[in-house]
Amino acid sequence: SAPRCHVNKQLLDVRVLKGEPAELSCTVSKDDVTGTWFKDGLKLTSMDGISFEKEGLVHKLIINKVEDIHAGKYRFEGGDIKTEASIFVEDPPQVDKVLFKNLTSVPTVAKAGQKVKIKIPFEGRLPVRATWLKDRMELVDDTRIRVDKTDTFTMLSISSSERKDCGDYKVRLKNDSGVLEMNLKLVVIDKPQPPAGPIKIVESSANDITIQWKPPKDDGGKPLQSYIVERQQVGKNDWVTLGETPRSCTTFTTNKVEQDMSYYFRVRAVNAEGTSDALESDEVKAVSKASPGAPDPPEIVSASRDTITISWKAPRKTGSSRIVGYIIQKRKKGATTWLPVNNVPVADKKLKMTNLKKGLQYEFRVAAVNAAGVGDASEPSQPVFARDSTKSPGQVQDLKVSSSDSTSVTLTWKRPEEKDGSDVKGYEVEMRSSNNLNWTKCNTLPIEMTTYTVKGLQAKEIYFLRVRALNDSGPGEAAELEACIEAAPPVVSPRLLIDDTVKNFLVIKAGNTIRLNIPFEASPDPVVTWLKDRLPLPNRATVNTKDGTTQLLIGAAEFTDSGVYTIELQNGLGKKETFSFQVQVTDIPQPPGPIKLEKNVPNTVTVTWEPSTSEKWESDLYYTVLKRESQKGLWHVVGDLIYTNKFTFTRLIPGRDYYFRVVAKNNLGASGPSETVQPWRIEKSKAECQVKPQKYRGVNQNQPPRFLVPLKPHVVTTGSECRMSCAVGGHPPPKVTWYKDSSDISNDPTYFCTNDLGICSLVVLGVTKHDEGEYMVEATNELGRASSKAFLTIKGNN
Repeated sequence: SAPRCHVNKQLLDVRVLKGEPAELSCTVSKDDVTGTWFKDGLKLTSMDGISFEKEGLVHKLIINKVEDIHAGKYRFEGGDIKTEASIFVEDPPQVDKVLFKNLTSVPTVAKAGQKVKIKIPFEGRLPVRATWLKDRMELVDDTRIRVDKTDTFTMLSISSSERKDCGDYKVRLKNDSGVLEMNLKLVVIDKPQPPAGPIKIVESSANDITIQWKPPKDDGGKPLQSYIVERQQVGKNDWVTLGETPRSCTTFTTNKVEQDMSYYFRVRAVNAEGTSDALESDEVKAVSKASPGAPDPPEIVSASRDTITISWKAPRKTGSSRIVGYIIQKRKKGATTWLPVNNVPVADKKLKMTNLKKGLQYEFRVAAVNAAGVGDASEPSQPVFARDSTKSPGQVQDLKVSSSDSTSVTLTWKRPEEKDGSDVKGYEVEMRSSNNLNWTKCNTLPIEMTTYTVKGLQAKEIYFLRVRALNDSGPGEAAELEACIEAAPPVVSPRLLIDDTVKNFLVIKAGNTIRLNIPFEASPDPVVTWLKDRLPLPNRATVNTKDGTTQLLIGAAEFTDSGVYTIELQNGLGKKETFSFQVQVTDIPQPPGPIKLEKNVPNTVTVTWEPSTSEKWESDLYYTVLKRESQKGLWHVVGDLIYTNKFTFTRLIPGRDYYFRVVAKNNLGASGPSETVQPWRIEKSKAECQVKPQKYRGVNQNQPPRFLVPLKPHVVTTGSECRMSCAVGGHPPPKVTWYKDSSDISNDPTYFCTNDLGICSLVVLGVTKHDEGEYMVEATNELGRASSKAFLTIKGNN
């Protein structure tokens, strides 16, 4: 017989954007197949926008422009073949391209106080969720700001815009097909803030006054153009404009003053949007500056618990007459009030102070005095404690190298002896290379521990390292050592050390631990990444990598942990190595559902049952059917390796009771049984032959062969066992012959054939790809012949 047609290339699922073209295609093995297309179970005919094409062995369904109506499951049928796939119509949110470009490339500009409305119409499958964000925070409605959304647009409204509304905005439109994000910029322009104060009096004399200010903190979004300076005489109401300065100049000198008169000054900033509010000065008097300027801060000469001695230098500006002495002030560190140390000026530039509290920290300042009065005070001195100076700490003990590699050295040491180091506040580490005489500090803050790692060193170099203890007096005596850095280890490309103990297919019982150790070699240490189905591992999984081994650990396996796991090694040079393996989480199957018994052919019973719930996650599940002939008899297997939910038992003897049970099995074991409640019985036909026996003598019982149960197609995994069975009737009992692809295989030792009272089986042990093909069983007797065919498909085990 001619080989039957089959599908060389199945239909594949297609995801397509609404409005785009789509195509489904399959390839069959025969040219003369005329097929039919179905959508969601209904036959398709040529219609607008959908066309069917046949090019040799290829059959195509083409949609010119996909709409929502085209989503669904499509099937192609022709002769013995059938293949199906789905079209998924994606309709993500979309915004008009011109509007998108305008909004994202050109800022929206508004004047302060104006209304702002930004409306974005969109299309896409509903519901669409619209979110507005500013500076990464979601906008919520308040008294000024409102976000509106309908099925066709989203809009941001600001009733009265302010400078704080400036910034980067993001609009996120999301539906079940995707996300669209738009980045917008809003600029609100306003008049500037006032110049930053206070107004400083740079110079004041009988003839002129010079003032200084700082630019505003906010220019209002437009460049400053100038500053306006005004003056008011104390006691008068009107302000006089003195002039303008360009934006780059923040000082102004006026000679429109009279000696011994007092004035207020104010400054405003100007930009294209207007003039700011004013910054005002304190009262300024136009007098000759006769008193001295400020000296430099005083220096601390010495300190003890009873006395502190300071010294200072004369000021650069002495005023209009010679300096007659100095006034000194003190304060506790952190206080704001200065207290006088002396009421009568001291002529010397050094002073020893005794009226101090032991243990407190003080600051000092100095002012010069001449005939015009007391001048400006200096900046404060460095703070100093009123206490006896502490002794420098002693040398650290037992300094040594505890570990090192090609780029670092770890030092350890012990505290100085108790008599030398009771008040140690920390340690400092310094280093220098053999060809450099200058020491470099390794730490900025004192180290509290007695260990430190110096990093960033060069391989095969010699370094000198030293450690000093620190207290309030400063660093103690240094302890020093020499360290030679190792050569860098050779670069070893990442390599996974996979041997026979590492399987690429793991079957794990649900609830058990998934633990896999993968050894590797690499130098320097590589980045190790684990993935599941090309995505990051779930949170339940933990990875531990150390000493050339990486371990994947999942505590109690769940069915969702099934999938393809990949480990990736990568070094800094871009060299990468990967290994993938499959994990199948399984369990002893759940029992099948309720059993039903039906009589389709005389003297047979067809057993059907609801599938075990384990079929959802177990691909290698099959069923075994058992029967017994009394309520307490032994159970006997009548059907095994059944991959459907149906089995026909033919060897029924009238008048007997039959009980059936079905169990589900996989490679971990068998489920509990599902059993019939009521027995199955074929009543004995009343033998009329006892009344008129002579009438039935010599009746011809002969019948040509016929198949009571035909062969069924099988799909089997490489390496497993395949059993193909059928039931044959006829008298005299027919001779049964098996064929594969039209060749007689009845005497082939690789196949095992049985014929048990008309139940004919062919068993293939450990199937390979070569066993795939069309199988036929032929039954013949002197009255005729009958045959049944089925296709065996082999799939790989990964």
